[in-house]
Amino acid sequence: MEADTLEPPLTTGDGSDRGQPPNAAALVGGLRTYFRSGTTAGLSWRRQQLRQLRKMLEDNESRFLQALGDDLNKAPQESYMTEVSAVCGDIDHALKRLKNWVKPRRVSTPLVAQPARSYVHPEPLGVILVIGAWNYPLQLLLSPLVPAIAAGNCAVVKPSELAPATSALVAELLPRYLDNDAFACVEGAVPETTDLLEQRWDHILYTGGGRIGKVVMQAAARHLTPVTLELGGKSPCIVADDADITVTARRIAWGKFTNAGQTCIAPDYVLCSSTTADRLVPAIEAEVRKMFGDDPRQSPDYGRIINRRHAERLAAYVKEGEVAWGGQVDVEDRYIAPTLLRGTGTDAQVMQEEIFGPVLPVIELEDFREAEDFVNRREKPLALYVFTADSGTADRILNRCSSGNACVNDCMMFMAVHELPFGGVGQSGMGAYHGEHGFKTFSHYKAVMKRGYFLDLDLRYAPFSRRKFKLLRWLR
Repeated sequence: MEADTLEPPLTTGDGSDRGQPPNAAALVGGLRTYFRSGTTAGLSWRRQQLRQLRKMLEDNESRFLQALGDDLNKAPQESYMTEVSAVCGDIDHALKRLKNWVKPRRVSTPLVAQPARSYVHPEPLGVILVIGAWNYPLQLLLSPLVPAIAAGNCAVVKPSELAPATSALVAELLPRYLDNDAFACVEGAVPETTDLLEQRWDHILYTGGGRIGKVVMQAAARHLTPVTLELGGKSPCIVADDADITVTARRIAWGKFTNAGQTCIAPDYVLCSSTTADRLVPAIEAEVRKMFGDDPRQSPDYGRIINRRHAERLAAYVKEGEVAWGGQVDVEDRYIAPTLLRGTGTDAQVMQEEIFGPVLPVIELEDFREAEDFVNRREKPLALYVFTADSGTADRILNRCSSGNACVNDCMMFMAVHELPFGGVGQSGMGAYHGEHGFKTFSHYKAVMKRGYFLDLDLRYAPFSRRKFKLLRWLR
């Protein structure tokens, strides 16, 4: 995910003492003391905190939509769909299934250990650090918090300083709704994040770019802290000649240009034959016009790039191919038009780095079978998209190309399924969350055996004998 670069500090605080940097060591120490009290392990407490988090979103929906508009010029409906509603859906799913998630799982006990009962008992890890990203500054901060709460942990959330309006609002509201002894929000940039990473956590979840992901992992290694890294990458979109071009174009346009392309699972480039490209490019153009009009800059539904630096980076990408449609740039306004490129060389910079913006190269292949090799020669992506009417073609690509997530004949919609894990593989990340997978990420599954004093066979005790050895072989 192109969210690597931290900029100079803005504000810090936990909501009650705005502008004063919190003492990270004292903050974590206080949370750990509270965790040890056992309060957070209670099922009723977890449910209450989840309901309070939902209430925070419901009570302040208009303020969150405004903040997201201020940071990214997101349309209210888009913000609700991709941010507020997404987090509420995660909360509702957790509340509905939490009772089953926390139950110990019985497992069979071998004859040699009888009589006994064996089971796996999920227990909370302790104190969690969640570092959010700027492109979905509410969802990518609070969605991981949901399973952290469900698993019975304390947590610190660190919003992205590149989305200051959303960051400030979360810092203001979170202490009003959640248990202040268990949760805190720390704003800031490099110094604050560095202070947090110096502490010992029980798990760190970071969403952002690979460069900072390595910094997070290195800091975590000093304390042997497990990490979940959601990093992104160049997600390919393979379009076969037999794909329904109209539907394919509509879904690619939505997946690519939502949030002005600043989505870690957006299609990063298209692979198809030249014949399909001749049909697909004008079809995507037509769908973009339907969504945002002839001049997307004037559309209230089309967003802006997060800052000038990223706008300048994307403006350079626009020049790395033949602009088939779009291409308009206004760095001052942070505006990059939805842009389709053809004739882009595979060695161009736009094909080396995650684009993370509304620029879509269409790469033409002489032989469709080259698509698999094209994908496999590169780092494993966070998402893989295949459009085809042939299930055999789709299955072959899915089986031969590794990716964190995949979708056939659509883009990004796997995010709507709470039972599916969300996470990367290789350079696109490690670990997963969402639904029960998130609960497992923030839990330790403790192995437990209970035995009584009845029937204590001497089989395992010295002195050993041929009789014991023979019986041991029989019981194993």
